[in-house]
Amino acid sequence: MFSRLREDIQTVFAKDPAARSVLEVLTYPGLQAIWGHRIAHGLWRHGLQLPARLLSHLSRWLTGIEIHPGATIGRRFFIDHGMGVVIGETTVIGDDVLMFHQVTLGGTSRDKIKRHPTIGNGVLIGMGAKILGPILIGDHCKIGANAVVNKDIPANCTVVGIPGRIVIRDGQRIHGDEIPQAMDNVTNRVDPQDETIRELRQRLEFLEQHSEKLEHLIRRLEEGERLTAE
Repeated sequence: MFSRLREDIQTVFAKDPAARSVLEVLTYPGLQAIWGHRIAHGLWRHGLQLPARLLSHLSRWLTGIEIHPGATIGRRFFIDHGMGVVIGETTVIGDDVLMFHQVTLGGTSRDKIKRHPTIGNGVLIGMGAKILGPILIGDHCKIGANAVVNKDIPANCTVVGIPGRIVIRDGQRIHGDEIPQAMDNVTNRVDPQDETIRELRQRLEFLEQHSEKLEHLIRRLEEGERLTAE
């Protein structure tokens, strides 16, 4: 147990350049929330849901960070600043994850199933990001500030925007016209109508192209009639 506590403190020093001393690190709400969650999660796993929930609420009141006691969190996890973070019950977080404030790992279903994200190892989640649904964020991904992600993301990607889109994959930048193809192989588990919307957009573009051709043809016919009249 003491080795794990020491590891958590070392993680803060490794990931926060503002950390100066152990005493200062012990005041970090992110570290306090993680330690509180470890105890609450242990109670939860042993069937003591009510004490676990009470401890989780106390931790939220003290730190501003809400972690459901049912969430599974790996080693060397660090929440920097932390105010406004929400982590749902069926969330799974891997090792070496860095998360900033106002992040939500949320669910999209009321059913008692896996409804929250799974975050791989070495992932960085920027401030204000929203990762929603039972999706998988691959190892070593970077989720940009305020991004909203509702699709599986392969490993080694950088995701930005609303909705989240991949802009870097395996160290290679993806240009704007390539982004839709990069996301085609990604399953959308939150919006099953995504494919229908994509098809409607393609049909709309097709109709607009034909409308432009028809307008061009009408103009040519009108010009021909005018020349004939002259």
